[in-house]
Amino acid sequence: MIAHTVLVKSLARVPGVALVLIVLCAGFGAASPSFATPINISNVMIQSTILLLLALPMTLIIMTEGLDLSMGAVLTFASIMFAVCIVATGSFAAALVTALGVGLAFGFCNGVLISVLGIPPFITTLGTLGVAQGLSLLVTDGQSVVGLPRWIDGIYSGHVAGVPLPIIVAALAYAVTHTLLYHTRFGAYVFALGGNREALKVAGISVRAMLIKVYVFGGVMAGFAALLMTARLNSAHPTAGIGMEFDAIAAVAVGGTSFEGGNGWLLGTLLGVLAVGVLRDGLNLLAVPSSAQVASIGALVIIALFIDGLRSEP
Repeated sequence: MIAHTVLVKSLARVPGVALVLIVLCAGFGAASPSFATPINISNVMIQSTILLLLALPMTLIIMTEGLDLSMGAVLTFASIMFAVCIVATGSFAAALVTALGVGLAFGFCNGVLISVLGIPPFITTLGTLGVAQGLSLLVTDGQSVVGLPRWIDGIYSGHVAGVPLPIIVAALAYAVTHTLLYHTRFGAYVFALGGNREALKVAGISVRAMLIKVYVFGGVMAGFAALLMTARLNSAHPTAGIGMEFDAIAAVAVGGTSFEGGNGWLLGTLLGVLAVGVLRDGLNLLAVPSSAQVASIGALVIIALFIDGLRSEP
């Protein structure tokens, strides 16, 4: 009886996303012999890096009681502008600055519309999603941008000291976001934006300016993620990143960040990204259609939140 009580209390400390991740790994490992191989595990981690770059800032945005539905479309447009610029100029620096500039511009626009004009985040980012998607189609005429330098794909397939370069980039992005959220005033203000905005106002902190900074951070990270996506495809396509905002929101929700604001867990987001990556990879190995994969990610969110709900009950 005592051992049972100890086990229950121990499980109660384990977040729902961790339990779901363990079950997914065990299930796919039993269903497919190629799932648990070192090569496949490495592929899951590498393929999850782009999503992580979107989910990290999405965590901060959701913590402020916001949402960014435009992130996938902005990622796509930034990728296109990166590809167009590097094909035209051959300059990696100019192309990267262009991609980051696209992300910054959309993030700033989202922040201003939400904080200054008071337009709800859902409506604002739904509108900028349409703008970014339309610009992607306009610039490319619906065709892929090709002819990139051969060395571009090395950004995604390269290694440093035996570690895949995308994983290094993702680790750096996580470290930067973790530092910002937990070890700077900016992070403290992010928590306050969702939990106690009145305290910020009393302290003389501009709520509007802080919201703009949060959405700009999201836009810049999407612009940076465009580098990895372009390198992965060795091209840019006007629909390549569409729908990734759904995966990012799902990863954040699965990771335990509350949509009520002021309560976020960055490590949970990382685990949520891995859970989504494991789910997609396992379903691909089992030859499950992509349409069913989207439904499965929705179910994953519900199951993880259900587990956390059970754990929180007295």
